[in-house]
Amino acid sequence: MSWVVLFIAGLFEIAWAIGLEYSDGLSEPLPTVGTVVALIISMVLLARAVQDLPIGTAYAVWTGIGAVGTASLGIVLFDEPATSARLLFISVIIFGIVGLHLVSGGH
Repeated sequence: MSWVVLFIAGLFEIAWAIGLEYSDGLSEPLPTVGTVVALIISMVLLARAVQDLPIGTAYAVWTGIGAVGTASLGIVLFDEPATSARLLFISVIIFGIVGLHLVSGGH
């Protein structure tokens, strides 16, 4: 169950990171509120997940989910470049996330 909580925490990390773009430097009230709420939920869920998972693994997976999701949505939503090199390195992060999960031994 902790892995599911961690995954959801990572999704909220993506939400608050993307929210930063929409909040225009935290100057737009509604996107700013959404960003702050997503940030709080992400942190609370991460804190819950690390009660059962090693902090190093959980934090690396949490940031990896956020990085992959934010970079991918940057390409889709904000016309950021989708170069072969960029996609390759996003894939490397995904392999790292999967690898950390596999070597945790179901912990």
